[in-house]
Amino acid sequence: MPGVNVFLKNAATELPEEIHYFFGDAIPDGIIDNPDLQFVQIGSVGYAHLYGLNLPQRGVRVCNARGVFDPTIAEWNIAMMINLLRDMPRMFRHQQQGIWDRDARFQRELCGLTVGIWGYGGIGRATARLAKSFGLKVHVLVRDSIKSRHDIYLVPETGDPEGLLPDRVFTANEEKGFLSQLDFLIIAIPQTPQTTGLIGEEQLRSLPPTAFVLNPARGPIIQEEALLRALREGWIVGAALDTHYHYPMPPQHPLWHLENVIMTPHISGSSSSTHYQERIWNIFAQNVSRLLQQKPLLNELSAAQLNAGA
Repeated sequence: MPGVNVFLKNAATELPEEIHYFFGDAIPDGIIDNPDLQFVQIGSVGYAHLYGLNLPQRGVRVCNARGVFDPTIAEWNIAMMINLLRDMPRMFRHQQQGIWDRDARFQRELCGLTVGIWGYGGIGRATARLAKSFGLKVHVLVRDSIKSRHDIYLVPETGDPEGLLPDRVFTANEEKGFLSQLDFLIIAIPQTPQTTGLIGEEQLRSLPPTAFVLNPARGPIIQEEALLRALREGWIVGAALDTHYHYPMPPQHPLWHLENVIMTPHISGSSSSTHYQERIWNIFAQNVSRLLQQKPLLNELSAAQLNAGA
Protein backbone atom coordinates (compact mmCIF):
# COMPACT_ATOMS: atom_id res chain seq x y z
CA MET A 1 0.00 0.00 0.00
CA PRO A 2 2.62 2.54 -1.10
CA GLY A 3 2.14 6.13 0.01
CA VAL A 4 -0.63 5.32 2.51
CA ASN A 5 -0.19 5.06 6.28
CA VAL A 6 -2.84 3.02 8.08
CA PHE A 7 -3.20 3.23 11.86
CA LEU A 8 -5.01 0.39 13.60
CA LYS A 9 -6.08 1.14 17.15
CA ASN A 10 -3.84 -0.65 19.67
CA ALA A 11 -1.52 -1.72 16.84
CA ALA A 12 1.25 0.71 17.84
CA THR A 13 2.47 2.43 20.98
CA GLU A 14 3.42 5.66 19.26
CA LEU A 15 1.59 7.56 16.57
CA PRO A 16 3.39 7.88 13.25
CA GLU A 17 3.91 11.40 11.94
CA GLU A 18 1.56 10.85 9.01
CA ILE A 19 -1.74 8.98 9.34
CA HIS A 20 -3.97 8.68 6.32
CA TYR A 21 -6.40 5.93 7.36
CA PHE A 22 -7.63 5.02 10.87
CA PHE A 23 -9.44 1.82 11.88
CA GLY A 24 -10.94 1.78 15.37
CA ASP A 25 -13.72 3.36 17.44
CA ALA A 26 -12.56 6.01 19.90
CA ILE A 27 -10.19 8.18 17.88
CA PRO A 28 -7.14 9.42 19.85
CA ASP A 29 -6.64 13.19 19.91
CA GLY A 30 -3.35 12.85 18.07
CA ILE A 31 -5.15 11.24 15.16
CA ILE A 32 -8.13 13.60 15.08
CA ASP A 33 -5.74 16.54 14.83
CA ASN A 34 -3.50 14.91 12.23
CA PRO A 35 -3.70 17.04 9.05
CA ASP A 36 -3.03 13.99 6.84
CA LEU A 37 -6.06 12.01 8.05
CA GLN A 38 -8.30 11.11 5.11
CA PHE A 39 -10.42 8.14 6.19
CA VAL A 40 -11.87 6.65 9.38
CA GLN A 41 -13.39 3.17 9.63
CA ILE A 42 -15.25 2.49 12.88
CA GLY A 43 -16.13 -0.98 14.12
CA SER A 44 -19.62 -0.08 15.34
CA VAL A 45 -22.88 0.77 13.63
CA GLY A 46 -23.57 3.67 16.00
CA TYR A 47 -21.53 6.80 15.43
CA ALA A 48 -22.78 9.31 18.01
CA HIS A 49 -19.27 9.33 19.53
CA LEU A 50 -18.08 11.10 16.37
CA TYR A 51 -20.44 14.05 16.78
CA GLY A 52 -18.60 17.32 17.27
CA LEU A 53 -15.31 16.16 15.75
CA ASN A 54 -15.98 18.16 12.55
CA LEU A 55 -14.67 15.33 10.38
CA PRO A 56 -16.73 16.23 7.27
CA GLN A 57 -15.61 19.86 7.47
CA ARG A 58 -12.01 18.64 7.41
CA GLY A 59 -12.61 16.40 4.41
CA VAL A 60 -12.29 13.17 6.39
CA ARG A 61 -14.47 10.36 5.05
CA VAL A 62 -16.06 8.02 7.62
CA CYS A 63 -17.60 4.56 7.30
CA ASN A 64 -19.33 2.46 9.94
CA ALA A 65 -20.07 -1.25 10.41
CA ARG A 66 -23.57 -1.34 8.94
CA GLY A 67 -24.56 -4.84 7.93
CA VAL A 68 -22.17 -6.69 10.23
CA PHE A 69 -24.84 -7.45 12.85
CA ASP A 70 -27.91 -7.67 10.60
CA PRO A 71 -28.23 -11.49 10.46
CA THR A 72 -27.49 -11.86 14.18
CA ILE A 73 -30.07 -9.29 15.27
CA ALA A 74 -32.61 -10.67 12.79
CA GLU A 75 -32.22 -14.10 14.38
CA TRP A 76 -32.73 -12.54 17.83
CA ASN A 77 -35.96 -10.98 16.51
CA ILE A 78 -37.26 -14.33 15.30
CA ALA A 79 -36.22 -16.08 18.52
CA MET A 80 -37.97 -13.46 20.64
CA MET A 81 -41.17 -13.62 18.58
CA ILE A 82 -41.35 -17.39 19.11
CA ASN A 83 -40.50 -17.10 22.80
CA LEU A 84 -43.07 -14.38 23.39
CA LEU A 85 -45.83 -16.00 21.36
CA ARG A 86 -45.44 -19.40 23.01
CA ASP A 87 -44.77 -17.86 26.43
CA MET A 88 -41.55 -19.77 26.84
CA PRO A 89 -40.59 -17.91 30.06
CA ARG A 90 -43.74 -19.26 31.73
CA MET A 91 -43.06 -22.77 30.46
CA PHE A 92 -39.54 -22.56 31.89
CA ARG A 93 -40.94 -21.44 35.25
CA HIS A 94 -43.34 -24.39 35.10
CA GLN A 95 -40.42 -26.72 34.42
CA GLN A 96 -38.61 -25.42 37.48
CA GLN A 97 -41.72 -26.02 39.59
CA GLY A 98 -42.65 -29.39 38.08
CA ILE A 99 -45.95 -28.07 36.69
CA TRP A 100 -47.55 -30.00 33.77
CA ASP A 101 -49.60 -27.43 31.79
CA ARG A 102 -50.58 -28.02 28.14
CA ASP A 103 -52.61 -24.83 27.76
CA ALA A 104 -53.31 -23.64 24.21
CA ARG A 105 -51.34 -20.42 24.79
CA PHE A 106 -48.15 -22.49 24.62
CA GLN A 107 -49.05 -23.90 21.19
CA ARG A 108 -49.44 -20.81 19.00
CA GLU A 109 -47.54 -20.37 15.73
CA LEU A 110 -46.06 -17.45 13.79
CA CYS A 111 -47.43 -18.49 10.40
CA GLY A 112 -50.11 -16.06 9.21
CA LEU A 113 -49.39 -13.38 11.82
CA THR A 114 -48.24 -9.85 10.97
CA VAL A 115 -44.94 -8.32 11.97
CA GLY A 116 -44.45 -4.58 11.60
CA ILE A 117 -40.93 -3.27 11.14
CA TRP A 118 -40.48 0.40 12.02
CA GLY A 119 -37.61 1.35 9.73
CA TYR A 120 -36.26 -0.66 6.83
CA GLY A 121 -32.49 -0.54 6.97
CA GLY A 122 -30.25 -3.58 7.18
CA ILE A 123 -31.73 -5.05 10.36
CA GLY A 124 -35.28 -4.58 9.10
CA ARG A 125 -34.46 -6.19 5.76
CA ALA A 126 -32.64 -9.15 7.30
CA THR A 127 -35.57 -9.66 9.66
CA ALA A 128 -38.09 -9.44 6.83
CA ARG A 129 -36.31 -12.19 4.92
CA LEU A 130 -36.41 -14.56 7.89
CA ALA A 131 -39.97 -13.58 8.78
CA LYS A 132 -41.23 -14.42 5.30
CA SER A 133 -39.70 -17.88 5.58
CA PHE A 134 -41.83 -18.41 8.71
CA GLY A 135 -45.00 -17.43 6.85
CA LEU A 136 -45.37 -14.04 8.54
CA LYS A 137 -46.87 -11.07 6.74
CA VAL A 138 -44.40 -8.18 6.76
CA HIS A 139 -45.55 -4.57 7.10
CA VAL A 140 -43.02 -1.75 7.07
CA LEU A 141 -43.15 1.89 8.20
CA VAL A 142 -40.70 4.25 6.48
CA ARG A 143 -40.47 8.02 6.04
CA ASP A 144 -41.40 8.11 2.36
CA SER A 145 -40.63 4.97 0.31
CA ILE A 146 -38.42 1.90 0.24
CA LYS A 147 -35.34 2.31 -1.90
CA SER A 148 -32.83 -0.19 -3.18
CA ARG A 149 -29.55 -0.21 -1.27
CA HIS A 150 -26.14 0.04 -2.90
CA ASP A 151 -22.66 0.48 -1.42
CA ILE A 152 -23.90 -0.92 1.91
CA TYR A 153 -22.19 -3.99 3.33
CA LEU A 154 -24.42 -7.06 3.00
CA VAL A 155 -23.74 -10.55 4.29
CA PRO A 156 -24.34 -12.90 1.32
CA GLU A 157 -27.73 -14.61 1.17
CA THR A 158 -29.32 -12.21 3.68
CA GLY A 159 -31.48 -9.10 3.59
CA ASP A 160 -33.57 -7.47 0.90
CA PRO A 161 -31.30 -5.13 -1.10
CA GLU A 162 -33.98 -4.26 -3.65
CA GLY A 163 -36.72 -3.75 -1.06
CA LEU A 164 -39.17 -6.24 -2.56
CA LEU A 165 -40.18 -8.38 0.44
CA PRO A 166 -42.73 -6.31 2.43
CA ASP A 167 -46.41 -7.12 1.91
CA ARG A 168 -47.39 -3.54 2.76
CA VAL A 169 -45.44 -0.31 3.05
CA PHE A 170 -46.68 2.57 5.21
CA THR A 171 -45.24 6.07 5.25
CA ALA A 172 -44.87 8.63 8.03
CA ASN A 173 -48.44 9.95 7.78
CA GLU A 174 -49.87 6.41 8.06
CA GLU A 175 -48.44 5.55 11.47
CA LYS A 176 -51.74 4.65 13.16
CA GLY A 177 -52.84 2.42 10.30
CA PHE A 178 -49.51 0.64 10.43
CA LEU A 179 -49.63 0.05 14.19
CA SER A 180 -53.27 -0.98 14.41
CA GLN A 181 -52.83 -4.21 12.41
CA LEU A 182 -49.78 -5.75 14.06
CA ASP A 183 -49.10 -8.85 16.10
CA PHE A 184 -45.47 -7.78 16.58
CA LEU A 185 -43.79 -4.40 16.36
CA ILE A 186 -40.01 -4.42 15.84
CA ILE A 187 -38.09 -1.18 16.30
CA ALA A 188 -35.39 -0.99 13.62
CA ILE A 189 -34.44 2.68 13.44
CA PRO A 190 -31.28 4.37 14.78
CA GLN A 191 -31.40 6.62 17.81
CA THR A 192 -30.94 10.26 16.85
CA PRO A 193 -32.13 13.47 18.50
CA GLN A 194 -35.22 13.17 16.29
CA THR A 195 -36.05 9.54 17.20
CA THR A 196 -35.34 9.69 20.95
CA GLY A 197 -38.74 9.31 22.64
CA LEU A 198 -40.44 8.89 19.26
CA ILE A 199 -42.64 6.06 20.55
CA GLY A 200 -44.81 7.02 23.48
CA GLU A 201 -48.33 6.53 24.83
CA GLU A 202 -50.09 7.44 21.59
CA GLN A 203 -48.12 4.92 19.54
CA LEU A 204 -48.31 2.12 22.12
CA ARG A 205 -52.06 2.58 22.55
CA SER A 206 -52.44 2.38 18.75
CA LEU A 207 -51.25 -1.24 18.84
CA PRO A 208 -53.76 -4.04 19.40
CA PRO A 209 -53.77 -5.20 23.05
CA THR A 210 -52.60 -8.61 21.77
CA ALA A 211 -49.42 -7.16 20.22
CA PHE A 212 -45.83 -7.64 21.34
CA VAL A 213 -43.05 -5.03 21.07
CA LEU A 214 -39.42 -5.92 20.32
CA ASN A 215 -36.65 -3.37 20.71
CA PRO A 216 -33.18 -4.39 19.47
CA ALA A 217 -32.49 -0.79 18.35
CA ARG A 218 -32.00 1.65 21.25
CA GLY A 219 -33.93 1.79 24.53
CA PRO A 220 -34.74 5.52 24.62
CA ILE A 221 -36.54 5.40 21.25
CA ILE A 222 -39.47 4.17 23.38
CA GLN A 223 -40.42 6.44 26.26
CA GLU A 224 -39.64 4.52 29.44
CA GLU A 225 -42.70 5.40 31.52
CA ALA A 226 -45.04 4.85 28.58
CA LEU A 227 -43.57 1.38 28.04
CA LEU A 228 -43.93 0.47 31.70
CA ARG A 229 -47.56 1.58 31.72
CA ALA A 230 -48.26 -0.29 28.48
CA LEU A 231 -46.92 -3.52 29.98
CA ARG A 232 -48.58 -3.09 33.37
CA GLU A 233 -51.96 -1.86 32.13
CA GLY A 234 -52.35 -4.21 29.16
CA TRP A 235 -52.05 -1.80 26.24
CA ILE A 236 -49.79 -4.52 24.80
CA VAL A 237 -49.36 -8.11 25.86
CA GLY A 238 -45.57 -8.22 26.23
CA ALA A 239 -42.13 -7.10 25.08
CA ALA A 240 -38.62 -8.31 24.36
CA LEU A 241 -35.89 -5.77 25.04
CA ASP A 242 -32.22 -6.01 24.13
CA THR A 243 -31.49 -2.29 24.45
CA HIS A 244 -32.12 -0.36 27.62
CA TYR A 245 -32.39 2.89 29.56
CA HIS A 246 -29.37 2.24 31.79
CA TYR A 247 -26.15 0.30 31.26
CA PRO A 248 -26.19 -1.99 33.07
CA MET A 249 -29.85 -2.05 34.01
CA PRO A 250 -29.99 -1.84 37.83
CA PRO A 251 -31.37 -5.03 39.42
CA GLN A 252 -34.20 -3.09 41.07
CA HIS A 253 -35.52 -1.73 37.76
CA PRO A 254 -39.16 -2.84 37.33
CA LEU A 255 -38.60 -4.18 33.79
CA TRP A 256 -36.58 -7.05 35.26
CA HIS A 257 -39.56 -8.19 37.28
CA LEU A 258 -42.45 -8.04 34.80
CA GLU A 259 -43.51 -11.54 33.75
CA ASN A 260 -44.52 -10.35 30.27
CA VAL A 261 -41.02 -9.06 29.45
CA ILE A 262 -37.94 -10.84 28.14
CA MET A 263 -34.74 -8.90 28.91
CA THR A 264 -31.40 -9.62 27.24
CA PRO A 265 -28.23 -7.60 28.00
CA HIS A 266 -27.63 -5.99 24.59
CA ILE A 267 -26.30 -9.17 23.01
CA SER A 268 -28.52 -9.50 19.93
CA GLY A 269 -25.50 -8.28 17.98
CA SER A 270 -22.13 -7.28 19.42
CA SER A 271 -18.40 -7.50 18.89
CA SER A 272 -18.55 -10.96 20.50
CA SER A 273 -20.82 -12.25 17.73
CA THR A 274 -19.48 -15.25 15.84
CA HIS A 275 -18.59 -13.52 12.57
CA TYR A 276 -17.96 -9.97 13.77
CA GLN A 277 -14.20 -9.93 13.30
CA GLU A 278 -14.17 -11.39 9.81
CA ARG A 279 -16.98 -9.10 8.65
CA ILE A 280 -15.56 -5.84 9.99
CA TRP A 281 -12.13 -6.64 8.55
CA ASN A 282 -13.84 -7.42 5.25
CA ILE A 283 -15.46 -3.97 5.24
CA PHE A 284 -12.19 -2.26 6.08
CA ALA A 285 -10.22 -4.16 3.43
CA GLN A 286 -12.84 -3.43 0.78
CA ASN A 287 -12.90 0.25 1.69
CA VAL A 288 -9.12 0.62 1.53
CA SER A 289 -9.22 -0.98 -1.91
CA ARG A 290 -12.09 1.30 -2.98
CA LEU A 291 -10.28 4.38 -1.73
CA LEU A 292 -7.18 3.53 -3.75
CA GLN A 293 -9.33 2.89 -6.82
CA GLN A 294 -11.46 6.02 -6.20
CA LYS A 295 -14.66 3.96 -6.03
CA PRO A 296 -17.68 4.58 -3.75
CA LEU A 297 -17.11 3.36 -0.19
CA LEU A 298 -19.17 0.84 1.76
CA ASN A 299 -21.28 2.32 4.58
CA GLU A 300 -20.07 5.88 4.11
CA LEU A 301 -21.67 8.33 6.55
CA SER A 302 -22.87 11.63 5.17
CA ALA A 303 -22.01 15.04 6.56
CA ALA A 304 -25.64 15.37 7.69
CA GLN A 305 -25.39 12.14 9.68
CA LEU A 306 -22.10 13.09 11.32
CA ASN A 307 -23.39 16.57 12.16
CA ALA A 308 -26.73 15.28 13.51
CA GLY A 309 -25.70 15.89 17.11
CA ALA A 310 -24.82 19.54 16.52
